[in-house]
Amino acid sequence: MRNTWVSLSNRLMIFTAVLLLLLTSSPLSAQDGEALFKANCTACHKIDKKMIGPALQGAKAKWAERTGSDEAIISWVKNSTAYMKTSGDDYAISLFEEYNKTLMTPMALTSEEVIAVLDYVDNWVPTGGGPVVVTGDGVSVASTEETSDPTLWLIVAAIVLFIVFRVLYGVSKNLDRLNSQREEVELSEEKGMYSDFLGLFKRYKVVTAILGLLVFGYISILGWDSIGSIGVYQGYQPTQPIWFSHKIHAGQNGINCVYCHNSVEKGKAAGIPSVNICMNCHMGVQEGKVSGTKEIAKIYDAIGWDPDKNQYIEGYDQKPIEWVRIHNLQDFVYFNHSQHVVVGKQECQTCHGQIQEMDEVYQYSELTMGWCINCHRETKVTMKDNGYYEEIHSELTEKYKDEGLESFTVEQIGGLECVKCHY
Repeated sequence: MRNTWVSLSNRLMIFTAVLLLLLTSSPLSAQDGEALFKANCTACHKIDKKMIGPALQGAKAKWAERTGSDEAIISWVKNSTAYMKTSGDDYAISLFEEYNKTLMTPMALTSEEVIAVLDYVDNWVPTGGGPVVVTGDGVSVASTEETSDPTLWLIVAAIVLFIVFRVLYGVSKNLDRLNSQREEVELSEEKGMYSDFLGLFKRYKVVTAILGLLVFGYISILGWDSIGSIGVYQGYQPTQPIWFSHKIHAGQNGINCVYCHNSVEKGKAAGIPSVNICMNCHMGVQEGKVSGTKEIAKIYDAIGWDPDKNQYIEGYDQKPIEWVRIHNLQDFVYFNHSQHVVVGKQECQTCHGQIQEMDEVYQYSELTMGWCINCHRETKVTMKDNGYYEEIHSELTEKYKDEGLESFTVEQIGGLECVKCHY
């Protein structure tokens, strides 16, 4: 009887240690679902409202209700184009058409990672506490409805397992004492629970080695991810002092980007529009479509404009609008907007995404060295009717005549030379 309980206790201790390690180091925890979401989805999706693509919260349940499983939405996320071609799913096709036939980038995610992302967005709650509910008048309020937290359940499971282990350990020790008293055998000096626990690792060396490798591998992955994310702020979306919608200005009203960012074609930086540029329109437009007079009043307060008298306030102490910079390259990186926009003939959307569809601007691209290099390797240089490249085009055509090339990438004109970007 004693040996049975001891064996059971030992096995339970090993099982508890392994299970706790798996619970705490699972690569598909809520935290990793959040990391996967931020790394792969924030360029086009928000959790609770539409952006370039639909809101993701509730998508898993909606797809499962139609198809009876998660396989369809997993296939859609991994490669939406292939899914539409092979499945003929009317709902998927309607989504594609609803969002301006914008193709979703194929995702190099496993099925488990896709589910981890969807579970994260389903359990996400805003900073206010509860999920956002949009009322009829457009006001967002926090619901008091509680949502489950996977991390909390992991902690509860760990506590329950520890209690079970502690109870069985105590039972095992009591049986040892009873057995020794009955057999009139002097019980050796007792060791503590933790000493026994550590002794198991010495006894089961293979299990200890496997656990050590798992811990080392997990820490290595965390370290690699941490190093790889240094300086990468894709999805960064700070709160600005004035709510400004590019969707309204550049999208619905069709204002050219250059009108506000007037140095983009002339210098290194795109430039922040001055308040005077805002006032060119907002002397007359005193009420916004969404925010009413609240946000425009902040412009008037900065420059000293009296909307009632329709004139500037004499002697007013003007103050700058403290916009928060979103895109910020390292000091050792050189990037020139005019070179890319005027000579390279790139659209703003190449780096900034569908800016004309954003209510609030965020960092769309990674802006990492690898991202820039891939762009230079893939982007064809617009040389036709571009006097800047007239001479170099004839030289490259001669150089690659045996290969029959007529168009060239940025890489082929020296776009990967270190000194082009670093100085």
